[in-house]
Amino acid sequence: MDRKKASDYDQRLLDLYDEYVHSSMSRRGFLDRAAALTLSGVSAVALAKTLLPDYALATQVAPDDRRIEAGYQQYPSPQGHGTMRGLLARPASNTGKLPAVVVVHENRGLNPYVEDVARRLAIAGYMALAPDALTPLGGYPGTDDEGKLMQKKLDRGKITEDFVAAAEFLKAHPDSSGSIGVVGFCFGGGMANTLAVRLPYLKAAVPFYGRQPKAEQVASIKAALLIHNAELDKRINAGWPAYEQALKAQGVDYQAHMYAGANHGFHNDTTPRYDPTAAELAWSRTIAFFDRTLK
Repeated sequence: MDRKKASDYDQRLLDLYDEYVHSSMSRRGFLDRAAALTLSGVSAVALAKTLLPDYALATQVAPDDRRIEAGYQQYPSPQGHGTMRGLLARPASNTGKLPAVVVVHENRGLNPYVEDVARRLAIAGYMALAPDALTPLGGYPGTDDEGKLMQKKLDRGKITEDFVAAAEFLKAHPDSSGSIGVVGFCFGGGMANTLAVRLPYLKAAVPFYGRQPKAEQVASIKAALLIHNAELDKRINAGWPAYEQALKAQGVDYQAHMYAGANHGFHNDTTPRYDPTAAELAWSRTIAFFDRTLK
């Protein structure tokens, strides 16, 4: 059964959900507060079924889809914990070198939704690596509740270096054309902006509702940017005017889209913030952008 769309929910519930996924609020605490906003008699079980991620909805491209090759890949970490792990996906029929994209997850590790995004990129003709920042702690634990608490334990600087290492791995991969891009969501959107600042060879970055870099860092960006923001995402949008001003001042090649009526997380088709119209449009724009900048 398909999940209800964001427009089917009271906006107060969606705002509460955003607070829940970006804080240390427990699932029990979230459901108790959500219940107070709904009709009396609604059970926690019923709320959980409609408001919490349902990864049965995550698969647009099956792991065994014959059009792709996908499997877990280790790559060197510069942080002293040996190797990182991620999902590497690529077209099955390709015989030449491929443009490559780093896929950066949200603030909870490599969950099924982000793995599926990597497979979607493979269908579109890219080699995609979706690393799991939680590798040093054993990897994504199977639930977002545990995943977000684990990610909070990691040093942000070290996480950044592990994603830099993912881009380096793709750049040096024998089947890569060396044309490297990045796409990220939420925390990953901020990381996409960070990699655009950090990596002079990066050709394209697509942050979905990501935290912006400091204005003084923008001069370092050489990549083209495609920026997706949600109209109702007050937290991220607060930093957008200053970022856009800096992008214009530095002459960065960028496109920006604000999706009317959409919430933070609108691309994630497993949560109540999902907006299918905005998600499909943003994704079609993303593939067209990568086709222009990486191929």
